[in-house]
Amino acid sequence: MNHTLRALQDIKLQTVRESISPACYQRSHAKALLWYGFDLALYLAAMTGVFLSDSPVLKLFFGLLAGCAVAFMFVWAHDAAHGSLFQNKRVAEVLGTIFMLPSLNMYRLWALGHNKVHHGFTSFSPVDWIWRPLTPAEYAAKGWWQRALYRLERTPYFCALHYILRVWWPGMVRFRPDEQHKDRHMFTLNKLITLAFALGFGAILYAFGGGIWGLIAGLFLPWLVFNYFIALFVFLHHTHPDIPFFDQRKEWSNTIGQLYCSTVVRCSRISELLIHNIMTHTPHHVDARIPFYHLKRAHADLKASYGEFIHEYRFRWSTVRGIFRQCKLYDFENQVWHDFRQARQLLAVAGSMQPETRNASCTSTLGEARISG
Repeated sequence: MNHTLRALQDIKLQTVRESISPACYQRSHAKALLWYGFDLALYLAAMTGVFLSDSPVLKLFFGLLAGCAVAFMFVWAHDAAHGSLFQNKRVAEVLGTIFMLPSLNMYRLWALGHNKVHHGFTSFSPVDWIWRPLTPAEYAAKGWWQRALYRLERTPYFCALHYILRVWWPGMVRFRPDEQHKDRHMFTLNKLITLAFALGFGAILYAFGGGIWGLIAGLFLPWLVFNYFIALFVFLHHTHPDIPFFDQRKEWSNTIGQLYCSTVVRCSRISELLIHNIMTHTPHHVDARIPFYHLKRAHADLKASYGEFIHEYRFRWSTVRGIFRQCKLYDFENQVWHDFRQARQLLAVAGSMQPETRNASCTSTLGEARISG
């Protein structure tokens, strides 16, 4: 563990939160509802284009715009689920549920995985599975199709696969709570509401939106665009060559996970407004009670006191591609990222070592495994 992480281990998260000014916690129902109305208007305008356009190309164009609006709506619902927008939980849940419907996400189920698991154990991989990297040995032990899928997920072009296959499908669609879970009936209700929306709105799109093209442009394409946005955003929130992941509880702390293992990715002003400052992510993880419209101010407060621990950079596609290129596989023991070529070399060296000089973990895990594909 480097000296920076050692310095953070003894700092309580509450101590970090005390550097954020009280004004950053003040809710404004007017601002929250204004952005709700804007996001909804953008989505309805795009869907109107899907219904009224005769050309399949135009329908797909408006479907792409609708997908962007769905992503903006989801960020708003995300804040509502954290309780940062409304004190009344019922208001937050009703409005948040409505805004999650076009993304086919289920409010209560999503909040369980996101609020309790991801925020509770950020970058502690035995619990927080979001964008958990494989080790070189784990990757080598996979079948060819699993390796191919992992490679596709960790590209800036097909990263939507990660959210669909690792979060949405197992964490919401197929999730089965324990019989004793207090919210199990609400989970079922959320699934039924989402299914009813998908079937009902899909039927309307097919009947009045131009048949199969209306269905694709109005339901499937926005869902796909949303999955791309959320997968890319969450990857950039917590993945960087300088940001570690942990598999040992003694090396991880809540302060390290929230402050050091989250990023601030600066975008254009209009982009930050549209995505509700979600890329100013470090202050959100330090305290999820901060509304999205106060995140920049909270970041300034944090930076003044803890700037040396914050990973901040400007969004450029060259930077994004570089992060995806380097952050493929992770060595938890040495806290080092490897690309696939480096990992092949690492395993080749481990495989060529004499049995008596091999590390015990290499003997049991690596064997003669090779990275291919």
